[in-house]
Amino acid sequence: MREMVELSSLDLRYEGHRLRDDAREARLLASIAERGIEEPLQGVGMSVARVLLDGFKRCRAAKKLGIDCVPYVSLGEEEAAGILNLMRASTGKGLNILEQARFVVDLVSIHGMNMAEVAQTLSRSKGWVSMRRRLLDEMSPIIREILFRGAFPVYSYMYTLRPFMRMNAGRRQGTERFVQAVAGQRLSVRDIELLAQAYFCGPDSLRKAIEEGKLGWSLDQLKQVPEDREGCNEFERGLLRDLELLRKSMQRVMVRCHNPRLGSPAFLAQANLLSGGLVSTLAPFCEKMKELHDRSRPA
Repeated sequence: MREMVELSSLDLRYEGHRLRDDAREARLLASIAERGIEEPLQGVGMSVARVLLDGFKRCRAAKKLGIDCVPYVSLGEEEAAGILNLMRASTGKGLNILEQARFVVDLVSIHGMNMAEVAQTLSRSKGWVSMRRRLLDEMSPIIREILFRGAFPVYSYMYTLRPFMRMNAGRRQGTERFVQAVAGQRLSVRDIELLAQAYFCGPDSLRKAIEEGKLGWSLDQLKQVPEDREGCNEFERGLLRDLELLRKSMQRVMVRCHNPRLGSPAFLAQANLLSGGLVSTLAPFCEKMKELHDRSRPA
């Protein structure tokens, strides 16, 4: 049931579970200043103890505008039940994957639910729940703080940086340095992708420049490489295509090779032969790549 409650009566303990978005919050502030709060805030508990779960942007906007009372709807009496109700209601919108992950961790570690119970209650698979629980485990506290304050795009972390981390666990510290260097710079997803590719796969000079915050210079260097290959002959274009496909294939193989689903006798027999052939060519291949890299350096 919708009711009007005093802003001061709301417990904001879950505020850190929701991602900040300053641009969206600024638009919301303007809307509330003009029309008031149209969508009620949601939480658990009634009367004195109201723990807010959804509506933190509206709550902050209300404080800035001096609004003392806000519309509120209770999702239940217990925190776990309220979290589950919020997650069910936000299917397809509302909660970001990292917000879902944080609530899943709380349901398991604080409220004593197992992953099967969470999955059944949300009508999700155990894999869906497990992936979100692992997502926070693989993330350092520094990266988590940067993501949740909205200083680095979640999309870029999920689809650009995580593949590099999964290829090489030793790159996790490098991922943290990269996120710290790029956070808060309002770069596009495309620019972050270019910088990440240079940082993890490019020369040391670019990696050092990115860590030193020379992002504009680094992007200029990367964008000077022409996207079209009209200045190349057919043989050169063929080799460039092969190199691009090879890089993508190597990334894909490194991500997949430790998957626990790989275990059938037929697969292992063939993988052993193929991987043995590849291992035998690694040394000469690396030597050729070093020669090509040195030869193609700008004069």
